[in-house]
This record gives sequence, C-alpha cells and structure tokens, in this order.
Amino acid sequence: MFKLALRSVFRQKSHTAMTLVAIMAGVAGLILAGGWVNDVFVTLSEALIHSQSGHLQIYKKGFFAEGTRAPERYLIADPEAVKQRIAAQTSVENVMARLNFSGLLSNGRSDLPIIGEGVEPAQEARLGSSVSIIAGRQLEDNDTFGMLLGQGVAQVLKLKPGDNVTLLANTLEGALNSIDLEVIGVFQSFSNDYDARAIKIPLAAAQELLGTRNVNALVVTLKKTDDTNSIAALLEEQLGSSGLEIKTWVELNDFYEKTVELYKGQFGVLQLVILVMVLLSVANSVNMSIFERMGEFGTMMALGNRSSDVFRMIMIENVLLGVLGSTIGLAIGVALALIISAIGIPMPPPPNANMGYTAHIQVVPSTLLISFSIGILATVLAAVFPARHVSRVQVVEALRQNL
Repeated sequence: MFKLALRSVFRQKSHTAMTLVAIMAGVAGLILAGGWVNDVFVTLSEALIHSQSGHLQIYKKGFFAEGTRAPERYLIADPEAVKQRIAAQTSVENVMARLNFSGLLSNGRSDLPIIGEGVEPAQEARLGSSVSIIAGRQLEDNDTFGMLLGQGVAQVLKLKPGDNVTLLANTLEGALNSIDLEVIGVFQSFSNDYDARAIKIPLAAAQELLGTRNVNALVVTLKKTDDTNSIAALLEEQLGSSGLEIKTWVELNDFYEKTVELYKGQFGVLQLVILVMVLLSVANSVNMSIFERMGEFGTMMALGNRSSDVFRMIMIENVLLGVLGSTIGLAIGVALALIISAIGIPMPPPPNANMGYTAHIQVVPSTLLISFSIGILATVLAAVFPARHVSRVQVVEALRQNL
C-alpha cells in the first residue's frame, strides 16, 4: 500500500506540485514569522538588561515595594561583602552597586525634578551596551564630580557636555544638601520616559550627597541570560537569611511581559490563519485529484480491495505529501531566515522607546518543529473528508468514471 501511494504521488505531477507549493509556502511563512517574533523577544530583553536593569537586582527586603517612600530604611549595609559572595558564582559576570535618589537639578536659570543613580562608572559602562552616548563621553572612574544626563533632561535644561549644574537632594536624615557637578555626556537608553528624568553620577558623589556609605541595590549581570532563574533561586537561598531579596529582569520590566503576551497572541492567530489557508489549498488540490481518479479507486475495489484500503492509501499519499512539502518548506524557511538575517530588517523605535533597531530572523528549534507539524497536520486534515467520501462510493458508480 505504501509503494502504491508513493507511486501515485509522483504520477499525479500537477496536483502534487500544487499541494507541495501550498505546504511549502505555509511552513516557510510560519518559520519566518516565528523567527521574527522570537527576535523581538531577544532584542527587547537584551535592550532592557543592558540599558537599565541587568539580569538580577538585589535589595534589602521590602525596598521594591516600599523603598521609594523611605529609602533610608532599605539600605544594604557592607555592600562589598555581599558583592564578593555573589561574584563567587561561576555564572556571574559582574556585580555593581547603585544608590538611588531623587532631587532637583538646576542650571542656574531653571530647575527640573530628576531621578538619580549613584553608579560605579566603569562597571556601569560595561553593562550599558544598549545605552548610546549621543553627546560627550561615558562617565569614568576619575570623574569624581561628573554627570551623565538623559536626553530628555539635557533638552529641557538646555545642557551640553562641559556645562556646570547644581544638584539638590535631601540627605537620609532629612537635611537639604547640594553638590556642584559637570556634565560629562548625554545618553539615550531604550526607554523614552527614563531618559526624560534620569541622571547618573559616581557612587561616591551620591553617597556624599545623601550622607551614607551604603547602597540601595546591587545589580548583577550574568554570562548567559538563560541562567537568570537558576541563579536567582540560588542567590535567594544564600542571601535570604541576610534580609535580602532578589528580583529578575523580567520582574523589573513589566513592559516586557506584556509585550511577550501580545506577540504570542498575535503569532497564535497567525499560525491558525496559515493552518486554515494550507488546509483549504490542500483540500482543493486533493479534491480535484480524487475526483479525477474516481475510476481508479473503483477498479481497486472491483479487484477486491476494501473501502478501508482506499481510505488508507489516500491518507498515506497525503502524509507523504505533508512530510515532503514540510521538509522542503523547512529548508526554504531556514535558508530565507539566514539570508534575511545577514541583510537585517531596519525597524522603527518601539512604543515608549527612542531607538530603532535592526531585526533578524531567529532560527528556533521549537518554531521549526511547530511549523513542520502544522504543515503535516493541515495536509492530513484536508484529506480526511474526501478520502472518507470516496471510500463510501458504490463500486459501480466509481467504475462509471472510466467510461
């Protein structure tokens, strides 16, 4: 039966070609669409990780929920000792400290409320591979009283590298303190809202401004993003008894989860649409082929083959078509993905973002498997009803088609 089905597939050249084209187009389309969606996830996650959040952030318990109201109650004492414990993990690439604050930035003519971060310049520069310096340069360790401004802050206060500003903030005890700083550079990150309010100054300057030697957060970068959850669980176990909590980059970026849910829903609909299109295209080709071969099936039944044999042969033919078409479609899809990725797809900035990016087509094994399976499934489903109909036709009625 298998040999007979295989011969029939290659004998019906025109119908086989029509069916294969439909399957190949559907499978290749799914691979390209799925690869593009996965690239969006990867690009967005890496942009968020390497512009603001790192892979993990460690706080004193309660800071994430209540720390903005009373930051002086949620400081990590002896941050160097904690950093050394974290850095001992083989999957950890870097650990840096941050001290968060809010204040008022003045250029001598006008003031602007800002959110600030005291950072370790050299380590922060290594983290911020997705942050662009659009004027001036990066903050360095020897810039004792230097400052980086978000693009929006620089535009509102009309500041440029080399300008001097005054930063006012409340110390942790509630007194007002000020510090004079020089603008070293202007940065542009992934988030437009962040750039409109954010500044970065050296950690030592922030500690002097706020009157403390402690920090609010430790930011951890890993060698591989896939290790995030396992390292978070390990650090939670080690540091939980010290009164610290760990937040992953996904927890810190609610925007990412919502974007993933949106695109997964859209891709699910696209998969369904392509499944229906392939099913209808294949069903049309199968129906035409079966109608033209009605006399052949009648002859088979007249020679002693049962109706179940006819049904089985038609289904085997379509399984073979599905496997062949899906395999070729898989090869075409992967080839197109590699070619398109080599060229790149220029994309505009996403919502609430400043920077566009170059998209690629990710070749993801799970997407390849799903696309391959959908190609076969659509082909098999398209053949069920016609095969069942033919297998129930009376032998005499089928034989009349030979006349």
